Amino acid sequence: MNDRPATPTLDRVSTPSDLKRMSDTELKRVAEELRAETISAVSETGGHLGAGLGVVELTTAIHAVFDTPKDRLIWDVSHQCYPHKILTGRRDRIRTLRMKDGLSGFTKRSESPYDPFGAAHSSTSISAALGMAVARDLGGAPEHGLGDCIAVIGDGAISAGMAYEAMNNAGHLNKRLIVILNDNEMSIAPPVGAMSSYLSRLYAGAPFQEFKAAAKGAVSLLPEPFQEGARRAKELLKSATVGGTLFEELGFSYIGPIDGHDMDQLLSVLRTVKVRADGPVLIHAITKKGKGYAPAEAAIDRGHATAKFDVITGKQKKSPSNAPSYTKVFAQSLIKEAEEDSKIVAVTAAMPDGTGLNLFNERYPSRCFDVGIAEQHGVTFAAGLAAGGMKPFCAIYSTFLQRGYDQVVHDVALQRLPVRFAIDRAGLVGADGATHAGSYDIAYLANLPGMIVMAAADEAELVHMVATAAQIDDTPSAFRFPRGEGMGVDMPERGVPLEIGKSRMVADGDRVAILSFGARLKEINQAAENLAQKGIRPTIVDARFAKPLDEEMILQLARHHEALITVEEGAVGGFGSHVAHLLAEHGVFDTGLKYRSMTLPDIFIDQASPADMYAVAAMNAPDIEAKVLDVLGVATLADKRA
Repeated sequence: MNDRPATPTLDRVSTPSDLKRMSDTELKRVAEELRAETISAVSETGGHLGAGLGVVELTTAIHAVFDTPKDRLIWDVSHQCYPHKILTGRRDRIRTLRMKDGLSGFTKRSESPYDPFGAAHSSTSISAALGMAVARDLGGAPEHGLGDCIAVIGDGAISAGMAYEAMNNAGHLNKRLIVILNDNEMSIAPPVGAMSSYLSRLYAGAPFQEFKAAAKGAVSLLPEPFQEGARRAKELLKSATVGGTLFEELGFSYIGPIDGHDMDQLLSVLRTVKVRADGPVLIHAITKKGKGYAPAEAAIDRGHATAKFDVITGKQKKSPSNAPSYTKVFAQSLIKEAEEDSKIVAVTAAMPDGTGLNLFNERYPSRCFDVGIAEQHGVTFAAGLAAGGMKPFCAIYSTFLQRGYDQVVHDVALQRLPVRFAIDRAGLVGADGATHAGSYDIAYLANLPGMIVMAAADEAELVHMVATAAQIDDTPSAFRFPRGEGMGVDMPERGVPLEIGKSRMVADGDRVAILSFGARLKEINQAAENLAQKGIRPTIVDARFAKPLDEEMILQLARHHEALITVEEGAVGGFGSHVAHLLAEHGVFDTGLKYRSMTLPDIFIDQASPADMYAVAAMNAPDIEAKVLDVLGVATLADKRA
């Protein structure tokens, strides 16, 4: 395309080995052109922009110095990996990012040998890199090579406990391991916590900047004549500032801070570390999220995630919305409940914008808590709030709540503490793919004693479920809702608490009953319209609750219909399994009831549009219609032709 940037130097790079034949001056030009190509590509696909722009120079330098893929480069979270993909043989497909049959928006082992470890959640890189380093030293499979292991982790991700568990273990094992702390003072939202303050103090004093970089370098990496002077300088510095001593106490040689956008510094430090490191090393690089693209630098989130956009203006190309997003509906509903109840508080794990709690925080800053990328802590923190008499709403994406499951069981459910889990991104989420799919929360929550589990069929139901959760004060509860826009239904002014464990009748029919749990109700209604043309009028019930079940309604449906079908946006083991258990315990199957359960299939579904993903899952309206016809033994025209 004519509007794509000119990239004559980058055009010479097919794989990282091409970088090794370039001068440092040429590598700087590669970085400049790589930034332009990244901006151009994401403008066409949408995706994570700011994080990748912040590591353009670092990505170029790592691939120029190290011998990837023999040397293992592991990106934490890996939403910053677009420049990495461009340099590692995938530039010809970079404009398929996050699309069906295209490149993943994260690293993915099956996609390239340059992606040795898949990611999408945070704080895993150091553990994975350490495991690879140990495997290397133990003579792991020859095809895995014997190279260096490099983990690149952000300042937000390093705030999570798993990163410190890994560093503590790495210091103990004393294996050659290179960790690069990509410190942009921002993960997704502005960083919070003591670690952020600690990192800020490392480079807050401008007069000490150059001295810090020199004095805090790992003494063992310097030539012998300079080591004694460096030791004295470092000890002097320790008496005046906190320095890199935290990392050193964990057993790492600390180098930095260095300018993560200065190719001369990066290349010099990385080359030295490659030659001299003999144990765990931490390189502290200061970067700027969104670097080099003014609209991203000016954005509050530094262009963390974006739709397709105009490169010149940075303005996103979004389709006009016909209905409010579920996330916004949740936030507004919670604010209304909080107006009436001063004990309501909100907790998020580094996702205030994504969960809508930025709106709650604007209204009630003293009652909103962002705990950073620390879901485990967030869940137990919420449990403590509940034990202290508050009414916490813990807003965490389904896929991220998986990370705090032990805490959900041990610290919340076991003690029957009334923590209210607001589970966003339930079901299949589209371009982020399998790593972000909310597939499992129905199953992993509904099996816990005392847990109340709800799912909103539409945005109006979500309003009522927020009100319901606010009234539940003797046991934990959860309500799930999908990503994106609502159904466009009429909205209530205020939520009305639902009767616990009671469903609602949507359509009264005969022969077959469809019991829906969640937001497939719109597809069910569409299927029912198609079935009506064939003379079939299904009964449709919105279950609302997976736990406790509306046993009376379910058994009534079973008694008065030939067949019963459950539909849910979750994996096997969830709502349908609980219904089947109920029917079996009451001997209903002995009466000849035909029962089917439509769940997400037992596979990980790659990125695509949500509609395409649900087509793969066979859960769209045509699939539901086909399921009804099959269970009733009605042959379609296509069946007859076959």
